[in-house]
Amino acid sequence: MMSMTCHNLEFGRTGLEFLAYGCSSNASLDRISVRDCAKDMLRTVNGGYKGRKLWFCRRDIGPNLVLSTNSPEVLLNGVAAAPPPVLDLDHESRNPASLTNLFEVVAEDLQTLNKNLQSIVGAENPVLMSAAEQIFGAGGKRTRPALVFLVSRATAEIIGLKELTKEHRRLAEIIEMIHTASLIHDDVLDESDMRRGKETVHQLYGTRVAVLAGDFMFAQSSWYLANLENLEVIKLISQVIKDFASGEIKQASSLFDCDVQLDEYLLKSYYKTASLIAASTKGAAIFSGVDSEISEQMYQYGMNFGLSFQVVDDILDFTQSAEQLGKPSGCDLAKGNLTAPVIFALEKETKLRDIIESEFFESGALEEAIDIIKSCGGIDEARELAKMKADLALENLQCLPSSSFRFTLEEMVKYNLERIK
Repeated sequence: MMSMTCHNLEFGRTGLEFLAYGCSSNASLDRISVRDCAKDMLRTVNGGYKGRKLWFCRRDIGPNLVLSTNSPEVLLNGVAAAPPPVLDLDHESRNPASLTNLFEVVAEDLQTLNKNLQSIVGAENPVLMSAAEQIFGAGGKRTRPALVFLVSRATAEIIGLKELTKEHRRLAEIIEMIHTASLIHDDVLDESDMRRGKETVHQLYGTRVAVLAGDFMFAQSSWYLANLENLEVIKLISQVIKDFASGEIKQASSLFDCDVQLDEYLLKSYYKTASLIAASTKGAAIFSGVDSEISEQMYQYGMNFGLSFQVVDDILDFTQSAEQLGKPSGCDLAKGNLTAPVIFALEKETKLRDIIESEFFESGALEEAIDIIKSCGGIDEARELAKMKADLALENLQCLPSSSFRFTLEEMVKYNLERIK
């Protein structure tokens, strides 16, 4: 029998569409618009975006289940605990970290993955292999497969698994292939010449080869995904590929649109970034064989961490140099892609709207827009949004037993915020 399930989600701003898609982590579920089922369920508390919650519904198969990111106890015990303290990195004494250090606990897993990637792509396609090698070797930190390994090992401990299964390892490889394919296509769509300080695939080999390379890697990853023979994971990861396309369409349809709302930005960010991370962490938990409540919390962790990660990236687009970014500063804004700092700034400075809607026609207009965004608090508010999502991600990990793997998952959330400290 078809039933409706309502989710209570901490959310940035009031909005009726965000994560009616994103939080429904089972890709087999029919997706519906919140505008059709939850229009009257949006509740606003305390006025500001920090105090608002978004209620939404999804169609579900089987018994009703109420999910919440307020606390894992809502899932496990039905009682919400008090929220943890908000992360305050300005007053927290921490030693400088690096992803290399954080990933030390899964270093051997990542080494094995790196060795397998070439054979996974397929040596019978030398041109496509060369294109893949260009981006595989372009300085990526393997964050997504590292998350797969960390969640795999953290959840495996719950049921007494001593070693990762072959499904865990193949999932990590598939996730990195999908991520790589999406980057190749992103660079074509964005007409980007540089990626992580190196020339992009389409710059070196042309658009035709780049598109084919991305298509091939999507197809190859799908083939390996099907061979995992786990329908829940197949549906979960397959939805990610659809989400990539939805995110690109959403972004392309809102360029230079100063009326774009924060919930629309977050939905796009979910599609383009958080969807893959969330599917990765949930898929890892599924292959460990843990209860559905824990695998759902891992999905929520990946989603919240992914959104925080994207907001931080969008802040860095304004605060880092071209050398640090590997691309020109303010690149997204110049192309009309309005991110969290811009959306917050538009609420405070009307002149910014005129500059953006002119598409930076006048000389120096882009630089003036960036100065306005920095001076009127747009970056500060975006930083608070990133912290809010990070807090939720840390809450989602409370269902895991203490271990070096859970600790590293927590440290990754904090490390991400330290990039904008």
